[in-house]
Amino acid sequence: MSDLAIKIEDLAKRYRIGSQVGSYKTFREALTGLAQAPWRRLQSIRSARRGEGDNTLWALDGVDLEIPAGEPIAIIGPNGAGKTTLLKVLSRITKPTRGRVELHGRVGSLLEVGTGFHPELSGRENIFLNGAILGMRKTEILRKFDEIVAFSEVDRFIDTAVKHYSSGMYVRLAFAVAAHLEPEILLVDEVLAVGDVQFQKKCMGKMGEVGRQGRTVLFVSHNMTAVKALCSRAILLRDGKVAAQGDTIDVVKEYQRQTSIGGSAERTWRVENAPGNKIARLLAVRIRDASGNVGSDIDSQQPFKIEIDFENLTDRALLGTSVILHNEEGECVLSTISNNDPAWHGKMRPRGTYRSCCQMPASLFPDGPLLISVVIWGDNYKWGFTENEVAIVQIHETAGSARGDFLKRMDGVVRPALPWTSEPIGTPANEPEATRR
Repeated sequence: MSDLAIKIEDLAKRYRIGSQVGSYKTFREALTGLAQAPWRRLQSIRSARRGEGDNTLWALDGVDLEIPAGEPIAIIGPNGAGKTTLLKVLSRITKPTRGRVELHGRVGSLLEVGTGFHPELSGRENIFLNGAILGMRKTEILRKFDEIVAFSEVDRFIDTAVKHYSSGMYVRLAFAVAAHLEPEILLVDEVLAVGDVQFQKKCMGKMGEVGRQGRTVLFVSHNMTAVKALCSRAILLRDGKVAAQGDTIDVVKEYQRQTSIGGSAERTWRVENAPGNKIARLLAVRIRDASGNVGSDIDSQQPFKIEIDFENLTDRALLGTSVILHNEEGECVLSTISNNDPAWHGKMRPRGTYRSCCQMPASLFPDGPLLISVVIWGDNYKWGFTENEVAIVQIHETAGSARGDFLKRMDGVVRPALPWTSEPIGTPANEPEATRR
C-alpha cells in the first residue's frame, strides 16, 4: 500500500453563481437551450481562461496536496475558503472542474446531516446500506453492529425510519457508522457541532482512536481547540488555494493572524454611533505601552495599559467598566473589573466623559495575540453592555522573558516570571562512605 492516503494535483472546482438549476422550462426552451449549449460551453471555457465573468466562482483553484496515510489532519480556513468543497470532491459527491485525485483506501464521510442515509429506511437498514456503500461485507457489518448502535445511543429508535430522527440523532448514527466501519480514510466536516457537548467529546475521542489505528482522518472545523487536540498537522485554505500547511500550532497561528482585526491598538466611535444605552456609551478603547505610546506590539517584560473612554448621560449614575482578554484559541485568559477603584467605588458619577485605565503588569502573558473586549455596567451590575474584540494586543517574548532559552512550545494561558531556587540537600544514598568524608 502507498505511503500516501491522498494525492491531489491541480484540483479546481468552478461554480456558476445565480444559475437557475432545477427551474421548470417549456419544451421549446429546452430545445433552444440544447442547441445553444455548445456555444455557451465554448464561451464559458474562454471566459474561464481569461479569468472573466462575474458569475463564476472558483471554490477550489489549483490545490496540490500529499496527505500521508495514518495521520489525522485538520483543514481550516474562513467561510467560503473551499474546505467543504474539497471534502465533497474527495468523497466523490462533487466532480472537479479540473485536476486529479488519488485515493488509496476506502473512504467514509460525514459531511452534512444525513449524508448517505435514506430517510425512509430505519436506522438498522441504513447501517447496512452505508456499510455496503463503503464496500463492507455483511459479516463485517454484523460484527460491528452492536458497537455502532451502542456508540450512537439511539438503540430505542434503531428500527424507526430515520426521517423521524432529530438532527442530533441523525449525526450520532451517521458518525457511528462512518467511524466504526473501518474506512482507511475518514472525512469529517463541521457537522459534529450539531451534537451535544458530551457526544462531541465522544466523537473527538473516537477520531483520535481512529488516527492511532493508522487510518487517515481529514477534519474540517472552526474549533481551534479541537483541531489542536486532535491533529498533528493542518492545512489552511483561503480563496480556494492552499495558504499554509504544516505543524498544527503554526498553521492555526497563521490563520488567526490573517483573520485578526488588523492589530488595531485603538478603536474610537463618533457620538452618534457609539455603542451603549440611554445611561452610558462607549467612546474609545486604546492600548498604551510602557512609554505611553499607543501601540499593539508589547514586549512581554514590559507593562501596558488599557484605556476606556466612556460618557455618562445622566446626572447621577453608578457606573463601572470591565476588561476581558481572550487568546487566539478563544480561551478567556483574564477578566478584571473596576469596582476596586477607590475614587468611584460605590459613588455616583455626575454627567460627563470619563477615562478608566487598567494597568497590566509585566511578565504575565505568553507570546501571541490577545483580543480585548470591554464591558460597561451600572446600577450595582443590574445592567451592562459588551463590545467584543474592540482591540488587539500582540505580546512578544524576547530574550530574558519567563521562558528563558526554551524555544519549544509551552502550554498555559499566562506565563508569569516566577522565582525558582535549587540547593543541595544531601549526598546520593549509594555513594561510598569514604567518598562522603
